[in-house]
Amino acid sequence: MRIGLRGTVAGIVTLVTVLVGGAAAVAAPPGRDAAVPGTAWWTDPVTGRVVVAADDTVTGAALARLTGTVDRLGGHLVREPGVRTRRIAGGDVVFGNAGFRCTVGFNARQALTIFFLTAAHCVGDIGTPVFADPNGLVPIGVVAARDETHDYALVRYTDATIPKPSAVNLYNGTLQPITSVSGGSVGQAVQRSGPVTGVRSGRITALNVTVYFAGGMVTNLIRTTVCAEPGDSGGPLFSGSIGIGMTVGGSGNCTTGGVTYFSQVTRAMSQYGVTVY
Repeated sequence: MRIGLRGTVAGIVTLVTVLVGGAAAVAAPPGRDAAVPGTAWWTDPVTGRVVVAADDTVTGAALARLTGTVDRLGGHLVREPGVRTRRIAGGDVVFGNAGFRCTVGFNARQALTIFFLTAAHCVGDIGTPVFADPNGLVPIGVVAARDETHDYALVRYTDATIPKPSAVNLYNGTLQPITSVSGGSVGQAVQRSGPVTGVRSGRITALNVTVYFAGGMVTNLIRTTVCAEPGDSGGPLFSGSIGIGMTVGGSGNCTTGGVTYFSQVTRAMSQYGVTVY
């Protein structure tokens, strides 16, 4: 068995624009105006305007209030077809939190210890095991750290016999080596790999996005036109040999198209003190 980088509004809200890694980021506070499940907030890097994307669940009075808030901010409201969800079911690579099936993101190491990064919502608390099978009979690692605000987690391998290449599974019998990481850039061509839908392509459309999922807020995400489906969570976003992010969630599908959000691999590796190899 090879485990590589496999896939798997009543008041007026105040938005604060901050600078993160040289890019403008919208810090939308969890007020009644901003914390609307099914919305994503960011700053357009060209115009400097606030952009808010609302999925199909935002309707009626909630949509009217959201529209008023965006207008007061001088921003731009767009619609994202479908329902924005985290991609937590239907994969086949690693099994964690409550049996959810997700995808390994990037293998990484700290000295001689090997880890992999994945989505935090895929795995349990620190110290809980992660398995190679849905029945929980084949443990391959243990959760070493997790960050729900940015939705990524670090899992330490416990099975020394599994090959752990610093590479992405392309699902055509080959691996794409990953030799460095980057925060990505708007307009950059990227690919995502996962066990459910294979390798899919698209472009980065925004950085440092705050998304309100039904289960809570996730910040500093990368927005793309790459499609994804349940089971692809945690899987790698990359451009050639450069690792960029891990799949968090999105709307749409790989039949009609969609929008997918990714956590930043550079932030995760810096936070946990790990590197590709």
